[in-house]
Amino acid sequence: MSHTESPHNSPARTPGSGNRSTHSPASAKPIQIKVVLLGEAAVGKSSLVLRFVNDEFQENKEPTIGAAFLTQKVRLDDSVLKLDIWDTAGQERFHSLAPMYYRNAQAAVVVYDITRASSLDRAKSWIKELQRQASPNIVIALVGNKLDLADVTDVETSAAAAGKSADDSTGDADGDADEASDTEGRSRQVDSATASAYAAEAGLLFLETSAKTGQGVVETFTEIAKKLDLNQIAINSRTGARSGQLNSGSVNVSMLGDGSFGADGQDGSARAGSDGCAC
Repeated sequence: MSHTESPHNSPARTPGSGNRSTHSPASAKPIQIKVVLLGEAAVGKSSLVLRFVNDEFQENKEPTIGAAFLTQKVRLDDSVLKLDIWDTAGQERFHSLAPMYYRNAQAAVVVYDITRASSLDRAKSWIKELQRQASPNIVIALVGNKLDLADVTDVETSAAAAGKSADDSTGDADGDADEASDTEGRSRQVDSATASAYAAEAGLLFLETSAKTGQGVVETFTEIAKKLDLNQIAINSRTGARSGQLNSGSVNVSMLGDGSFGADGQDGSARAGSDGCAC
């Protein structure tokens, strides 16, 4: 696979952690890592990965079908990591395929949309499934996306409340439902403190991001990397290679100088064609 130099992927140093690898960068092969993205449809999973890998944002991105496969090389301390990122479709009809993608993953990014409270409930369901069925040492990050819409509410909500005050005596349940529907998807509906408290209780990392502006995206992958035991992942990788098993390790970290997108080194339209999915 060829890699192209990208100015936005300039090397960044990540503070050391107790899980630092002892491999020298000159002699060590990249540590292969498996990361899976899960979440309801339209929460911005694909946009997050596109921002991380290519530092791009597409305003009207088509829904993922099955799953998309992306790769990115990054450096953590003195180790080079090759991230194999599986971006899964959020539609319910693809739910049965999910175990194929999170099986043996060392990290999962479970995404919800801060402007849709229902998407957090769906994210919690994914987290319960991962805790029940995924690898016991999997690192899970709960990520609230679309942070760029967080501040839209205050002015709009105040204006709506002022306009509605004269009609309070005639308001009904249908009107309230219409108002809730109108604000859904346009302003923050999930308070960060609420989501953070849930993440802390469940033992998860918690971050908020904006795929549109890039805020928090690289930090998400860096924080996940700090939680991973790279030495153990490297050992597991060698063991799997000797036994002829597919290594599907996962670990994430700060950006390196070169990145790749898609299984064939093409751009963001590249999709994985394995496992019979129309990806």
